[in-house]
Amino acid sequence: MKVTVTVLETRDIIRQWRKEGLTIGFVPTMGFLHEGHASLIKKCREENDKVVVSVFINPTQFGENEDLEAYPRDFNRDTALCEKMGADLIFHPEAEEMYQNPCTVVNITTLSDNLCGKTRPTHFKGVCTVVSKLFNIITPDNAYFGQKDAQQLAIIKKMVKDLNFHIRIVGCPIIREEDGLAKSSRNTYLNETERKAALCLSKAVKKGQEIIFMGCDSEMVLEQMREIIEKESLAKIDYISMVDVLTMQPVDHVEKPVVVAMAVYIGKTRLIDNFIYGEE
Repeated sequence: MKVTVTVLETRDIIRQWRKEGLTIGFVPTMGFLHEGHASLIKKCREENDKVVVSVFINPTQFGENEDLEAYPRDFNRDTALCEKMGADLIFHPEAEEMYQNPCTVVNITTLSDNLCGKTRPTHFKGVCTVVSKLFNIITPDNAYFGQKDAQQLAIIKKMVKDLNFHIRIVGCPIIREEDGLAKSSRNTYLNETERKAALCLSKAVKKGQEIIFMGCDSEMVLEQMREIIEKESLAKIDYISMVDVLTMQPVDHVEKPVVVAMAVYIGKTRLIDNFIYGEE
């Protein structure tokens, strides 16, 4: 497995693989990898000749007073996990390599108006910009993203379609701890008491999954999920919402596939979780 830190070196390797007629899969990450990332790399390994993982903490997707400096880092551990899962290349640039006095950004409207985009208004501009840059550098055939970031997944799919990237976007299921908590790099911020409190998210997801099958409208589903979160004294709801899986716009009735998504603060740590209903 190789590690590159420059765009030029990375492109040289990709160019050689292309000459050999090999397919390329790509897993973009911000590092501090866990079993959720491992599942993406595993899927990528199964479907491609070569596997590229980027490890880059993208500063442009962090807003003011967010956790850029505190975001967990452990590149040695990341390297070990990538090697174990069969990655061929890690692209690990510094911010200065990716952003050299830039004047260009990639933004998206409508899909970014709600959910995380409402309280983090610059977040998805940063995501779209860096993912576009990574796609241009890696030129993958397939790229793999987790369903835990459901809004991000929908936005990337729409961006790829709108900008005519010749890339297949693959969404992969949420990976959870044994007690149900969705895997996240930010889980490391939680102390023991907060870790237990954070289970209210997965409990709310389970409840929502149970009652949506009864034909409940969004108000009833969200109300019962909200009750579970509000019973936890350490939890503060950012949002709980039911939206169309493609447009990310709120819905009142389940007539098309929907995402039921939430963001909840446990202490100072913001966690997200969701489930999708109606997709085959």
